[in-house]
Formats: sequence, C-alpha cells, structure tokens
Amino acid sequence: MKLHIQHGHLIDPANGTDALQDLFIADGKVVAIGHAPAGFVADQVIDASGKTVIPGLVDLSARLREPGYEYKATLESELQAAMQGGVTSLVCPPDTDPVLDEPGLVEMLKHRAKTMNRAHVYPLGAMTVGLKGKALTEMAELTDAGCIGFSQADEPVFDTNVMLRAMQYAQTFGYAIWLRPQDPHIGHGGIAHSGAIASRLGLAGVPVITETIALHTIFELMRSSGARVHLCRISSAAGLALVRAAKKEGLPVTCDVGAHHIHMTDVDIGFFDSNARMNPPFRGQRDRDAIRLALADGTIDAICSDHTPVDDDEKLLPFGEATPGATGLELLLSLALKWNDDADGGKHPGRAIAKVTSDAARVAGLPCGQLAVGSVADVCIFDPAVRWTVEAKALASQGKHTPFLGYELRGQVSATIVAGQLAYAR
Repeated sequence: MKLHIQHGHLIDPANGTDALQDLFIADGKVVAIGHAPAGFVADQVIDASGKTVIPGLVDLSARLREPGYEYKATLESELQAAMQGGVTSLVCPPDTDPVLDEPGLVEMLKHRAKTMNRAHVYPLGAMTVGLKGKALTEMAELTDAGCIGFSQADEPVFDTNVMLRAMQYAQTFGYAIWLRPQDPHIGHGGIAHSGAIASRLGLAGVPVITETIALHTIFELMRSSGARVHLCRISSAAGLALVRAAKKEGLPVTCDVGAHHIHMTDVDIGFFDSNARMNPPFRGQRDRDAIRLALADGTIDAICSDHTPVDDDEKLLPFGEATPGATGLELLLSLALKWNDDADGGKHPGRAIAKVTSDAARVAGLPCGQLAVGSVADVCIFDPAVRWTVEAKALASQGKHTPFLGYELRGQVSATIVAGQLAYAR
C-alpha cells in the first residue's frame, strides 16, 4: 500500500527533522520525505493539516496480560489500546502465567501478536526459571525465540550470586539485563512512599533506600561482570544521583521512568485512592522534581507507560489490599507532552517525543523510532491542539484504572500506521 501523508508537521528527533514535510510510504517503508519519488501514485492520501507526524511510539514496559491473565486484559484489547495511543512497538515483561522462561511461550506470544497486524511486540525473557531467582534460564534459546533482553519483572533475586552469574552470562553473549532496583528485604510489604503522607494515613512505608541499596549492588556487579543493564522505573532523587554518577563513570547503564511518576507524588494518594497504588510507589515532590530534571539532562533515557491493566476485583479495594498498577498505553504521548509543557511551555516538543521514540528504541536496541528514508513506516499522527479528558469508558484497554481519570490532557492521536498499513484512524 502506498500512503501520502500531506501537510503535517514532521518531528523526527533521531534525524533532526522539525518542519512541515510530506511523508511518502510504500511497501511498508518510508520512501521519501518532502517530495514524492518519481512515478509515486498514492493509494491513500492522509491530510495531516494542523497535526504533528512523528515516529510510532516505543514503549519499554507494557504488560499485555497474555498468557494467563486474560481476565485482566487480552492481547486484542491491549494492542488496540496501543494503536489508540500511537504506540507501534512495545516491550512486554516476562511476568505472565506461565512465565516467559521457555522459547515456545515466547514464540506463541509473538505469533499471536503478529497475526493481529497491530503493534510490534518485543518480549523480555525471564532471567531465572519461573522468576524464582534461583536457576538461570536458557538465555540463548530465548533470544533465538525473539527475546530482546532478560528481566525479573518485579520479582526480587535474593541470592546475589545468581544475579552475578546472570550478568556474566549476559555479558559473554551481548545480552542486556533489565532490572527494577528494589531491595528484597527493606520495604518488603510496604505500600506507599515512606514519609509524612504514609504515616498520616497509617500505611506501611517503602523507603527510598530500598532503591538505592539495590542500585549500589547492581553497579558493583556491573563493575565485576561488565554487563549492560537497563534500570526500570527509577523513582527517587537519591536513586537518580547514583545513576548519574554511574553514567559519568562510564558504566553501560540506561534507565527509564514510568510516565505517571513524572507528574504524581504521594500526595495524590488523597483519601486512599487505589488508582494511585503503584509499584514503585509515588514518592515525594522532591523526587518528582528530580525526575523531571533528570529527563531534561539525559540521566533518564526514556519514558515508558508502565502499562499494567488491573481488573475491578483487584483495584476496587481498600488501598492496602488493591493490586498495584495502572493503564498507560493511551496516556503515554500526552503525559510526555505534559512534562514538556510544564518544563518550557511546550516550546521544544521534540525533546519529549524523543523520550518515547528514538531514545526508547536505542535503549532496547530496536530498529524503530525514526522516519528516515528506508526505515520501517511506523507512524503516529496526533493533533497537539486537542485537549481530551481521561475517561474509563473511552479507554480501549481492558484495564480502566489510572490516577489520571478526570484529568484533561493535551495531544490526541488521530491515526497510527504500522509497517505502512493504516492500523487506526479516529
């Protein structure tokens, strides 16, 4: 199919493009920018007047809930949510049921996703069998099946020797380890950021040192093994200071932040709002401000949705009993733009767009996140002027819970193109 996207404002941070440019697509690839190639006749013309044309979003953490948790969400519902959010490539953690620790499970997931002709799905393989933190998985076989890295999701590794062996194995074969820094003991059982809010509400706390102690351990193991590590969902100012120092030292480390944590603090728990129950928990204002600054200076490489659909039975409970998590695929673009708006009045949207496209693709080692001639035609078209209200009934995700319900956000996706095919149009 040949597509001509005309009169749109093309922003492609990877290639420094920020101008009114037409985009020409054929055979699933970008064939020209600006002027049509000789003999090009479009099968479909998309008028993007007044709209912004960017690479399809790359999300570094989206739980699709298949296999095993179809009562929370299905592959079909979550990939439709991705389309409505302009997300064309997504990385899914291995904490499914069964866990993604066998090549056959990975192949089945990728095949199911491919048949739907929507977003590209890139699984993370389990670092240890069953995510139990004991025996290492067959990383080579999982890589052959389609895994792009290895993770424990939110499950801890109690034995540091296991973590070291995993890093050594990964370094030998050039694999990446994706870790969420959390000490398995300190803060275990906590449900809110340790501080005045948690104390006032009588909630068990999760102190910042649960993150910093884990980071110290990870960095020491990296120095010993030489492994490349991606840190998932950094949440604190102290943690970011350690990451900044590790990068300055030259350690091969990258990190991301959940889109919700750029804006929310522990104050947003309000009167025990279970929609604000997250993992890691929302921290204090100082931590939130440090996250925003770390995005600006490059300490944080990417913004992810941390999409975790939770059903009503597990969310509409007292705060301490509710399952952590929130839907995020459809909010990712708007929340990234909101950070940019808050930072500089929205003068340089390319900075925010990079965090959810080219920078995220670089972290994951994926061949996407840009719109150069010859690249895969994954495209998101959105109207930056449209303001929309987050309503549960309007979300395509089966998970309807987010702390942003009722909020007005800027930037509405009007079309999503995956590999040259129009997959969604509003």
